[in-house]
Amino acid sequence: MIRLFSATLLSLLLCASLANAAEKPLIVASDATWPPIEMLDENKNVVGYSIDYLKAVAKEAGLNVEFRNTAWDGIFAALESRQADIIASSVTITDKRKKAMGFSDPYCEIRQAVVVSTNSDLKNLKELDGKKVGGQIGTTGLVETLPKAKSKAIVKTYDEVGLALEDLAKGNIDAVICDDPVAKFYANKREDFAGKFSVAYLHKDPEYFGFCVRKGETELVKRINKAIAAMKADGTEDKLKIKWMGSAD
Repeated sequence: MIRLFSATLLSLLLCASLANAAEKPLIVASDATWPPIEMLDENKNVVGYSIDYLKAVAKEAGLNVEFRNTAWDGIFAALESRQADIIASSVTITDKRKKAMGFSDPYCEIRQAVVVSTNSDLKNLKELDGKKVGGQIGTTGLVETLPKAKSKAIVKTYDEVGLALEDLAKGNIDAVICDDPVAKFYANKREDFAGKFSVAYLHKDPEYFGFCVRKGETELVKRINKAIAAMKADGTEDKLKIKWMGSAD
C-alpha cells in the first residue's frame, strides 16, 4: 500500500512538473528602438507592429510568450545562449543569417530608405559618396545596401537609430539609412523632428522580416508559420499594418 501510494504521488508530481514546464513562457527578445515596428510606450512596455503580430501568432499557435527589451548588439547572442527563444526585432531574412539560425516565413516587407534634412536635394545612393551617413550598427542598410551599391559614403554607426537621427537634426551627419517604416515615422510622426526631415530615397530591392529561433527548432517554426498563414488569410496582418504603419500596402 505504501509503495502504491508513493508511486501515485510520484506520478502526480511528475504530471504537475510537466504542466508547469508547458506553461513556461517563451522569451521573446526585441530591441525596442525601431518605431513603429518595435518601441517602448509611455509605461516602458515593448509595443509595435512586430509585438502585436507575434502576440497574434502566439494566440493562434497556442504559445505562451513573454517580451523582453534586448539591445540589438546582444540580441543574437541572447538567442544562442538560450536567454531568449524567439527574436521579434525587424530582422531581415538573409542567406548569411539563415546559416546561423532558423527563420519563420516573412511577416513584413520593407525597403531601405535614406533620411535627409528637408533642404537636401539627394536623389540616389551614388550622391552619398563622400557624405557622412549614419545608421544602427549591424543593420542591413549599412552592411548590405551601401556596400552592394559600391557607396563611398563615410559611415558612422550608432547603437540606436534614434541617436543617428538626432545627429542628423544637429547637422553632424548628412543622411541616415534605415528601414522605410522607421524613416517615415521619424520624418512624419515625431513632433520633435517636425519639418526637419524628408525621406529622399527608397531602395528598389525589398527586404523581408522574419521571426528568429535557434537552428533546428523546426516544430516551433512550423507552428509560427501556420499562424502567419492564417493571419495573412483572415486579414489580421493587414489590420496590424494599418494600425502601426497607416497602410496595408
